[in-house]
Amino acid sequence: MRTTSRRGSALARSFYFALPELARHAVLGLVTPPKTIGFREVHAAIERLAAAIEARHRHTKSLLLLGIANGGIPLARRLGARLGIKRVGDLDISFHRDDFGRHPIPKEFTPTLLPGDVNGATVLLIDDVLFTGRTVKAALDELFDHGRPAKVELAVLVDRGNRKLPVVADFTGTAISAAEDEEVLVSLRDDPSLDRIEIRPRAARERRAASLP
Repeated sequence: MRTTSRRGSALARSFYFALPELARHAVLGLVTPPKTIGFREVHAAIERLAAAIEARHRHTKSLLLLGIANGGIPLARRLGARLGIKRVGDLDISFHRDDFGRHPIPKEFTPTLLPGDVNGATVLLIDDVLFTGRTVKAALDELFDHGRPAKVELAVLVDRGNRKLPVVADFTGTAISAAEDEEVLVSLRDDPSLDRIEIRPRAARERRAASLP
């Protein structure tokens, strides 16, 4: 009886073993929550961007700042205020997007607003996130519809990688490693304490659209 009991106990123990501890969000079906970069880091990135632009263009007289709609517009305003540059405008790229068929122009959009003549000027294009490079290409097409600048440079708050076109920013606030199926959202609010950068999985419909030829 004692022998049987010991065997039974050993057999029972063999069926109960500790499972390895799963990493957070490793269970199938769970979605990784958004990663958020707070306002202090955002402001530090904007300051790095402004300092780099100021160092190069301290004596540039014909400098125009053009925020690429929509995300680049509030950033251009911030940089203009920080650098004391009044010639700040908006650049709408709706009619130059190569995904125009899949993303029609919304009823409310920001039209191109140039603060001066672009012919012979030094133009600094400003955007919140640099991703594939297609937005920058569309911005250049829109810009050259209005004239021929002497020089065009690009400033971005976030370079997230995954380029599809040969585009490199001249000025970058920060670099973030994000997968192609993630989106990087920059939010610059009227209240700077609410500024943030959010990295989160892209919606399923956006992933399907991105996979189309």
